[in-house]
Amino acid sequence: MSEYRENGASGQKRSYRLTRRSFVAGVGAMGALGVLGSFGLTGCAPSGDKAADGADEGAGESYDAVIVGTGGAGLSAAIAAYDKGLTNIVILEKMAVNGGNTNFSSSGMNASETKFQKEQGIEDSNDLFAQETLDGGHNTGDPELVQFMCDNSAGAIDWLDGLGVKLDNITLTGGMSVKRCHRPTDGSAVGLTLIPGLLAAVEERGIPTKMSCEAKELVKDGDAVTGVKVDLDGKETVIGAKAVILATGGLGANAEMVTKYRPDLEGYVTTNQPGATGDGYTMAEQAGAELVQMEQIQIHPTVEQETSTLIAEGVRGGGAILVNSEGNRFFDEMSTRDKVSAAELEQPGGFAWCVFDQQVYDANTAIAKYEKSGLVQKGGNVAELAEAIEVDPAALQATIDAYNAITTDGAADEFGRTEGCIAFADGNMYAIKVAPGIHHEMGGVKINEKNEALDASGNPIPGLYAAGEVTGGIHGDNRIGGNAVCDIIVFGRNVGEVVADALA
Repeated sequence: MSEYRENGASGQKRSYRLTRRSFVAGVGAMGALGVLGSFGLTGCAPSGDKAADGADEGAGESYDAVIVGTGGAGLSAAIAAYDKGLTNIVILEKMAVNGGNTNFSSSGMNASETKFQKEQGIEDSNDLFAQETLDGGHNTGDPELVQFMCDNSAGAIDWLDGLGVKLDNITLTGGMSVKRCHRPTDGSAVGLTLIPGLLAAVEERGIPTKMSCEAKELVKDGDAVTGVKVDLDGKETVIGAKAVILATGGLGANAEMVTKYRPDLEGYVTTNQPGATGDGYTMAEQAGAELVQMEQIQIHPTVEQETSTLIAEGVRGGGAILVNSEGNRFFDEMSTRDKVSAAELEQPGGFAWCVFDQQVYDANTAIAKYEKSGLVQKGGNVAELAEAIEVDPAALQATIDAYNAITTDGAADEFGRTEGCIAFADGNMYAIKVAPGIHHEMGGVKINEKNEALDASGNPIPGLYAAGEVTGGIHGDNRIGGNAVCDIIVFGRNVGEVVADALA
């Protein structure tokens, strides 16, 4: 739920630009969400053992493990490592705000064979989850990493529950045939429950976190990574480590890096927070790690363009439809993000209205926040909504009647939608204007099931690990909504335990 601004638009091509002003607006949004300066974690005050030798860059510190990034992957890694007995650790965060892009995670966490699914009579399997993930990525993801993620997803849900983060409200996302997207009990955006819960666990364990400490370069001794060069209080210093875990997130807020890999995305708005500038990719590559599938940058189909607010996929999963400026549906809303985005861009003006009724509104608490921000158009009935969004009332009514018939009459949808259909009830109707925006880097550092960073020959780089969006190969060329949170929790938890075992 970011609050980034754009510089305007012209024509049907997306001409929204990521600017320095976008960064300022993004930080302001975090403050409005209560994630700025509210978690009570430490600043850059020294902690841990002093390094044995004073490096040229200045006296540093030394830890068993240094974790770079306080998003979901980094926090999970720290907690898991600590609970396995590795307590001499530190987390570095370059921003003044914890949580990274995870703060803005909206849909939920996909997981299969969970206790909450079983309690609610939802039949699912890890193999089906893995197959649909691979299918959604057009079979370009790494099957072993995908299977590992899916096989460990239910355990990750239990692990979070044990930390006080309960995700028992389950819905659908595009590309999934089974309800497996786990959200907080009230149906709210998952990030604003997940990050505070993980931060509380970090605080409870007394794990130090250095804020506004920017990792600049990985330090090596021969082939092994032995620390991180950081900008600490305006001075360069080296923090030594037996293992470095990169959990630095993506590149969506770095317009130059985005266009380096995808020139066609120049000018798109971004849902990413200002710190998502791709530092981890640069540091890892300089240290010898292989980067894979970097051109696979996902755009999300439902982004409000004036504020870059991501409209949660759970809204569509709960029954919302997409209509064009003529009031007509044009595609299966529950298809994969790449296909829905492409279909939107083909519509007049390159946008769509996300239309829903009071039932959908009530089932998604995030919508009230969208409305408070002025993003939602409302009508007391279909005709009033049509007037508010300037579409033909008769066309919109016919569109809704045809959609309702899928549920009420068992009619086949002309666009092939079979999941998440409901019959809109009489009464209040709502709409949010959306178009595609830059959302997620699906490529990144090549890893194995131990989260070890690999070189071009497939060999682990001693002392270097990675988890979360900075890694590549899991999602392939299209990420399923809800899979990023699964990725960061499963692999974040995994890398913490792996490193703890390796250094035991």
